[in-house]
Amino acid sequence: MTDASRARRFVLVVDDDPTMRLLVREALSGDGHEVVEAPDGVAALRLFESREPDLVLLDVKMPNMDGFEVCSWIRSRLTSRHTPVLMMTGLDDEESIRSAYDAGATDFITKPLNWLILRHRVRYLLRASQTLAELRTSEERLAKSQRIARLGNWTLLGEGLGVEGSLEYRRILGLPNDEKPIAVSTVLDRVHFGDRAALAETVRDCIEGSSPLRVDFRIRFPDGSERVIHAEGQVPRSPYGDAGILEGTIQDVTERKRAEEQIRFLAYHDNLTGLGNRRLFQERLELAIARARRDESLLGVLYLDLDHFKRINDTLGHRVGDALLKKIADTVVACVRESDLVARQELGSAVSRLGGDEFTILLTDLNDVTDLAKVARRILETIQQPFQLEEHEVVISGSIGITAWPSDGDDGEILLRNADTAMYHVKQRGRNGHQFFAPSMNALALRGLVLEGKLRRGIDNGEFEIHYQPKVSLRSGEIVGFEALARWRDPNEGLISPTEFIPIAEETGLIDRLGDWVLREVCAQIVRWQRQGVPVVPVSINLSAHQFRDGTLVERVSRAIEETAVDPRNLEIEITESTLLGDERAVVSDLLKLRERGIQISIDDFGTGYSSIAYLRRLPVDAIKIDRSFVAEITVARDDAALAAAIVSMGRAMRLRVIAEGVETPEQRDLLAEWGCDEMQGFLFSRAVPADAAGRLLR
Repeated sequence: MTDASRARRFVLVVDDDPTMRLLVREALSGDGHEVVEAPDGVAALRLFESREPDLVLLDVKMPNMDGFEVCSWIRSRLTSRHTPVLMMTGLDDEESIRSAYDAGATDFITKPLNWLILRHRVRYLLRASQTLAELRTSEERLAKSQRIARLGNWTLLGEGLGVEGSLEYRRILGLPNDEKPIAVSTVLDRVHFGDRAALAETVRDCIEGSSPLRVDFRIRFPDGSERVIHAEGQVPRSPYGDAGILEGTIQDVTERKRAEEQIRFLAYHDNLTGLGNRRLFQERLELAIARARRDESLLGVLYLDLDHFKRINDTLGHRVGDALLKKIADTVVACVRESDLVARQELGSAVSRLGGDEFTILLTDLNDVTDLAKVARRILETIQQPFQLEEHEVVISGSIGITAWPSDGDDGEILLRNADTAMYHVKQRGRNGHQFFAPSMNALALRGLVLEGKLRRGIDNGEFEIHYQPKVSLRSGEIVGFEALARWRDPNEGLISPTEFIPIAEETGLIDRLGDWVLREVCAQIVRWQRQGVPVVPVSINLSAHQFRDGTLVERVSRAIEETAVDPRNLEIEITESTLLGDERAVVSDLLKLRERGIQISIDDFGTGYSSIAYLRRLPVDAIKIDRSFVAEITVARDDAALAAAIVSMGRAMRLRVIAEGVETPEQRDLLAEWGCDEMQGFLFSRAVPADAAGRLLR
């Protein structure tokens, strides 16, 4: 006997014979039990309500309430429905025995009592009661665990007997809670129609092949709601014969599946726009290439980058920038949806956002590669329509690079890289356009990569020099200033054009180092000319928008002036209109501080940007320079002549010096002088020359 079974137990003896009660007490007290007596049924009930016993010995024949009635009352109570009841009777007929069990008796024993048998019978009932209590506790814990885990167990019975299932199994499937086996057809009715055939086939394969069952399927409830179920099972192995042909568990994994789908969505989609991301686009592109290779069809990739998007973020804030990206995403998807070039099932991933302001579009089943240009033009035209974002009306353009399979690359990575290269060439040509990839572009890209490495070394090794192009008065013909231009003399290649290295310097941030060197060198050269007795004229230095971004430009210019002791009145700063498209307030503030020191300010390439008269009046400017593109055709093109004349007239009206760039013929010079232009630069007078030659020109 276990320690638990030897524990002191509370036993209630109910009998109207005091001698019998005494003898039972003596017999049971020897086993250490606490025995309480009741002379009749009413007394027994009062004792039962005050303290519930672990076992009841109950006589059948008693006054005012017989043993059957007492037993029925005990069983009617929720807390005592499992209490062992041993009925004592002198009756041995079958009717009394059946009545005892019908009333809920656990067992019965006949009088006269055999005391040894009674003691053993009591021990057995108490031990069995404890075991059953432990089993019930275990079952309750199991049911609770299954309820928490939404896990139920089941057994598929043989010979069409149905399915036995736990309480949680029935609850998961929404089936009645009773002890009868469930018909297989009832279970299948709960399974989603689209999953029934696959589930039945999987179960059949498991039974016939004895392989483990592991399957996910959907169930559908009468109200139309659905859940996802994961089932596992196996054919039972038992030397004594099997109760069923298959047994296992089911678990409601709906929330887990939703979480997995959400994780997958986040892994393959852009959080801001909901479009596919780079990873999804690359996978879809490889699949599309495999299909195109099989079907011998054409496909293409468009690589879209928004123009000057950083300006939106810098001036209007990232919230407006994000809103614009969402609008652009919707607009591009709508443009692509209008086309029959995109397979409908791939539409969700045909347009992707790679990051920042870069988008890619996959176009399949092309009739001709020229179809790619049609879609590109439609996208560019559509995104240029004004977007209303909060209180702002925003207009933006884009640059698109285009590649086609198989001519521009055999795999997705090459197609995407070449499309990016083509887009970059659109940017270099002035943006707001589209460009098909050409193999020569990669050679140019490689050239740019090589130059970037050389550029870093060239700045460190002092390979740069300054050339000076004269500015000439159209009234007197005298030199009235110079424009300082950086030149790079590579030891192996010789002079490298600024059109090659300036964009690379700006893109890599090296323009700051190069610009600081140019500034110090020009200041030092002006001082050297003065010491040599050369008549000094103002020298203009071009500043890039990049040099304004960190807010230290004024400090750097002041430091160069102080270190070289140059007169700031001999310096002029040239900026392009695009420089003001960033943080205009900060740029204007810097220009005002430089102007206060005596440095003059001019706008270079005037007419190619966004300036208006009202806009120009707000700027601290002393001069404007007419871009060479307006000067080149003034003697033969009436429109160009009218535009250049208007710029001269506007400058004079605003009391600004007007300088014409790119003057190459006497006819151009004479026409500009007639309009009242103040100064000119160009090959008609002189190219940009080294410092020594510039000094000789001044003498």
